[in-house]
Amino acid sequence: MNVGGTRAPDKLPPIDELLPHRGTMLLLDRVTEFAGGCLVAEYSPRPGAWYADASGNMSGWIGIELMAQAVAAHVAMNKRQAGLAPKIGALLGTRSYQMSPGLAGSFAAGQLLRICVQEEFRDESGLAAYDCSIVQNGKTLATTMLKIYEPDDFELFVKGSAL
Repeated sequence: MNVGGTRAPDKLPPIDELLPHRGTMLLLDRVTEFAGGCLVAEYSPRPGAWYADASGNMSGWIGIELMAQAVAAHVAMNKRQAGLAPKIGALLGTRSYQMSPGLAGSFAAGQLLRICVQEEFRDESGLAAYDCSIVQNGKTLATTMLKIYEPDDFELFVKGSAL
Protein backbone atom coordinates (compact mmCIF):
# COMPACT_ATOMS: atom_id res chain seq x y z
CA MET A 1 0.00 0.00 0.00
CA ASN A 2 1.46 3.31 -1.01
CA VAL A 3 -0.43 6.14 0.57
CA GLY A 4 -0.66 9.27 -1.56
CA GLY A 5 -0.37 12.58 0.28
CA THR A 6 1.57 10.96 3.08
CA ARG A 7 3.40 13.03 5.62
CA ALA A 8 7.14 12.37 5.84
CA PRO A 9 7.98 9.80 8.55
CA ASP A 10 9.94 12.40 10.53
CA LYS A 11 6.75 14.51 10.68
CA LEU A 12 4.63 11.68 12.09
CA PRO A 13 4.26 11.39 15.87
CA PRO A 14 6.00 8.61 17.80
CA ILE A 15 3.82 5.53 18.18
CA ASP A 16 3.56 5.95 21.96
CA GLU A 17 1.77 9.27 21.39
CA LEU A 18 -0.90 7.46 19.36
CA LEU A 19 -1.52 4.26 21.30
CA PRO A 20 -2.18 3.64 25.00
CA HIS A 21 -0.25 0.34 24.87
CA ARG A 22 3.01 0.31 26.81
CA GLY A 23 5.95 -1.99 27.37
CA THR A 24 5.78 -5.39 25.75
CA MET A 25 2.13 -4.89 24.77
CA LEU A 26 3.06 -2.14 22.27
CA LEU A 27 3.56 -4.13 19.08
CA LEU A 28 4.25 -1.35 16.58
CA ASP A 29 7.59 0.41 16.20
CA ARG A 30 6.49 3.40 14.12
CA VAL A 31 4.00 4.85 11.66
CA THR A 32 5.66 5.40 8.29
CA GLU A 33 2.76 6.55 6.11
CA PHE A 34 -0.55 8.23 6.74
CA ALA A 35 -3.22 9.86 4.59
CA GLY A 36 -6.94 10.09 5.37
CA GLY A 37 -8.18 6.53 5.04
CA CYS A 38 -4.82 4.71 5.06
CA LEU A 39 -1.97 4.09 7.47
CA VAL A 40 1.21 2.01 7.27
CA ALA A 41 3.12 1.01 10.40
CA GLU A 42 6.21 -1.12 10.93
CA TYR A 43 7.23 -3.77 13.42
CA SER A 44 10.09 -6.26 13.70
CA PRO A 45 9.27 -9.33 15.81
CA ARG A 46 11.76 -9.74 18.66
CA PRO A 47 13.24 -13.18 19.40
CA GLY A 48 13.12 -12.78 23.20
CA ALA A 49 9.62 -11.30 23.41
CA TRP A 50 6.75 -12.83 25.39
CA TYR A 51 5.17 -14.12 22.17
CA ALA A 52 8.33 -15.76 20.77
CA ASP A 53 8.26 -19.48 20.10
CA ALA A 54 11.27 -21.80 20.57
CA SER A 55 12.77 -20.46 17.32
CA GLY A 56 12.21 -16.84 18.37
CA ASN A 57 9.41 -16.28 15.86
CA MET A 58 6.05 -14.60 16.43
CA SER A 59 2.95 -16.77 16.10
CA GLY A 60 0.85 -15.81 13.09
CA TRP A 61 -2.33 -15.20 15.10
CA ILE A 62 -0.63 -12.17 16.69
CA GLY A 63 -0.87 -10.58 13.25
CA ILE A 64 -4.47 -9.72 14.15
CA GLU A 65 -3.19 -7.66 17.09
CA LEU A 66 -0.62 -5.93 14.85
CA MET A 67 -3.45 -4.96 12.51
CA ALA A 68 -5.71 -3.86 15.38
CA GLN A 69 -2.96 -1.61 16.77
CA ALA A 70 -2.40 -0.12 13.30
CA VAL A 71 -6.15 0.59 13.06
CA ALA A 72 -6.01 2.26 16.49
CA ALA A 73 -3.06 4.38 15.30
CA HIS A 74 -5.07 5.36 12.19
CA VAL A 75 -8.05 6.41 14.30
CA ALA A 76 -5.75 8.36 16.64
CA MET A 77 -4.10 10.17 13.70
CA ASN A 78 -7.50 11.18 12.30
CA LYS A 79 -8.67 12.39 15.73
CA ARG A 80 -5.41 14.28 16.19
CA GLN A 81 -5.86 16.05 12.84
CA ALA A 82 -9.40 17.02 13.82
CA GLY A 83 -8.23 18.34 17.20
CA LEU A 84 -10.16 15.65 19.07
CA ALA A 85 -9.07 13.27 21.79
CA PRO A 86 -9.13 9.57 20.88
CA LYS A 87 -11.80 7.39 22.48
CA ILE A 88 -11.47 3.81 23.66
CA GLY A 89 -12.51 1.38 20.95
CA ALA A 90 -13.11 -2.33 20.65
CA LEU A 91 -12.24 -4.96 18.09
CA LEU A 92 -15.56 -6.62 17.26
CA GLY A 93 -14.23 -9.28 14.94
CA THR A 94 -12.20 -10.33 11.98
CA ARG A 95 -13.27 -11.88 8.73
CA SER A 96 -11.24 -14.59 7.07
CA TYR A 97 -7.75 -14.04 8.49
CA GLN A 98 -5.47 -15.53 5.86
CA MET A 99 -1.73 -16.17 6.14
CA SER A 100 0.59 -16.98 3.26
CA PRO A 101 0.96 -20.79 3.14
CA GLY A 102 4.77 -20.54 3.13
CA LEU A 103 4.89 -18.96 6.60
CA ALA A 104 4.30 -22.14 8.61
CA GLY A 105 2.08 -20.11 10.94
CA SER A 106 4.63 -17.59 12.19
CA PHE A 107 6.45 -14.35 11.37
CA ALA A 108 10.25 -14.62 11.45
CA ALA A 109 12.08 -12.80 14.23
CA GLY A 110 14.00 -9.70 13.20
CA GLN A 111 12.24 -9.35 9.84
CA LEU A 112 10.61 -5.97 9.17
CA LEU A 113 6.84 -6.21 8.77
CA ARG A 114 4.73 -3.44 7.22
CA ILE A 115 1.20 -3.36 8.57
CA CYS A 116 -1.16 -1.63 6.14
CA VAL A 117 -4.71 -0.60 7.04
CA GLN A 118 -7.34 0.98 4.80
CA GLU A 119 -10.64 2.24 6.19
CA GLU A 120 -13.43 0.80 4.04
CA PHE A 121 -16.47 1.86 6.05
CA ARG A 122 -17.34 4.09 8.99
CA ASP A 123 -20.72 5.31 10.22
CA GLU A 124 -21.80 7.90 12.75
CA SER A 125 -22.46 5.25 15.43
CA GLY A 126 -18.74 4.41 15.63
CA LEU A 127 -18.81 1.18 13.62
CA ALA A 128 -16.00 0.80 11.08
CA ALA A 129 -14.37 -1.82 8.86
CA TYR A 130 -10.74 -1.91 7.77
CA ASP A 131 -9.03 -3.90 5.04
CA CYS A 132 -5.69 -4.95 6.57
CA SER A 133 -2.51 -6.63 5.39
CA ILE A 134 0.95 -7.49 6.64
CA VAL A 135 3.63 -7.16 3.99
CA GLN A 136 7.33 -8.03 3.94
CA ASN A 137 9.62 -7.08 1.06
CA GLY A 138 6.61 -6.48 -1.19
CA LYS A 139 5.06 -9.90 -0.44
CA THR A 140 1.71 -10.07 1.34
CA LEU A 141 2.01 -12.39 4.34
CA ALA A 142 -1.44 -11.97 5.93
CA THR A 143 -4.77 -10.28 5.20
CA THR A 144 -8.10 -9.75 6.90
CA MET A 145 -11.00 -7.37 7.38
CA LEU A 146 -11.28 -5.99 10.93
CA LYS A 147 -14.51 -4.62 12.33
CA ILE A 148 -14.21 -2.11 15.14
CA TYR A 149 -16.53 -0.09 17.32
CA GLU A 150 -15.73 3.25 18.93
CA PRO A 151 -18.69 3.99 21.22
CA ASP A 152 -19.34 7.39 22.74
CA ASP A 153 -19.50 5.76 26.19
CA PHE A 154 -17.21 2.74 26.46
CA GLU A 155 -18.41 1.83 29.97
CA LEU A 156 -22.01 1.57 28.75
CA PHE A 157 -20.82 -0.53 25.82
CA VAL A 158 -18.98 -2.93 28.13
CA LYS A 159 -22.08 -3.22 30.32
CA GLY A 160 -24.10 -4.08 27.21
CA SER A 161 -26.19 -0.91 26.94
CA ALA A 162 -24.52 1.08 24.17
CA LEU A 163 -25.42 -0.85 21.02
